[in-house]
Amino acid sequence: MKPTAFAHGRGRIAALTLLTALAPLVWGTTYAVTSEMLPAAHPLFAGAMRALPAGLIAIAIGMALPRGSWWWKSATLGVLNIGLFFPMLFISAERLPGGVAGTLGSVSPLIVALIAVPLLGDRLSAWRIGWGVAGVVGVGLVVLGPAARLDTVGIVAGLIGASSMALGVTLTKRWGRPAGVGSVALVGWQLTAGGLFLVPTTLIIEGAPPAIDATAGVGYLWLGLFGGLIAYIVFFSGIGKLPVTSVAPLSLLSPMMAATVGVTVLGESLSQPQILGLAIALASVVAGQFTPRARGRRLDQVAVQIAPRPAAHAMTPTR
Repeated sequence: MKPTAFAHGRGRIAALTLLTALAPLVWGTTYAVTSEMLPAAHPLFAGAMRALPAGLIAIAIGMALPRGSWWWKSATLGVLNIGLFFPMLFISAERLPGGVAGTLGSVSPLIVALIAVPLLGDRLSAWRIGWGVAGVVGVGLVVLGPAARLDTVGIVAGLIGASSMALGVTLTKRWGRPAGVGSVALVGWQLTAGGLFLVPTTLIIEGAPPAIDATAGVGYLWLGLFGGLIAYIVFFSGIGKLPVTSVAPLSLLSPMMAATVGVTVLGESLSQPQILGLAIALASVVAGQFTPRARGRRLDQVAVQIAPRPAAHAMTPTR
């Protein structure tokens, strides 16, 4: 690749990465919106409200339904990325302090780095493993408190949730999307499947839906429109064009954003260890975008992925 074309491709990769990073940043506002605007003790209902309406809207916009194997693939991805992830997150948050639950969730990039080896044919990278561990340490410094307690069920649920999301995003990369189907429709299939899984789960665990006032309505609108429809379209579009091991570390931005919102909106304060943790976690996110060995080759490959293609090859082929 010529130097000018290489620089142009690298610039597009950086822009696409920054765009993809907006999704976990938006997800980082979920805790503040849930605690300040929504009815208490109904996080799964909030999850269903975020997933199902957004999914149906995306399907209407995309004007496409799954065909053939994509019925079970969409259901699988919807359950892994949304339907199973939310309940496990809820159980973990209920039985553990928020800091412990948040730290467990930050192991997702590590899991992606490991399962990408058999599922995507990636090489096991000491660079990504090392920075993945650093990301967990950084998030732990930000969100863990001295009174943090441990609970076996909560820990298992948190690890299942992180593993579910990690497997979901890796399979999303492996399967791509069917020819002629846009990313909006593909996200709609997943959100709808996850929402349909969440509805009975919510009724079993939480019972009848809560009353919704104007404040709660605005909160659900934020979670559904920006935290659901737009954020998932942006995130899964990024997965389709970037290496999944580069996208996974971006999830660390969620607890970082939650801490920032806590300081700027909720009046919380950050200690020196928390500030250090933010710096380590941010360094982990940035380092996750690079691979020292064969970096130029990887950039060339990604630049080819995001370059315009003829119409007949515009969509990622189904594996």
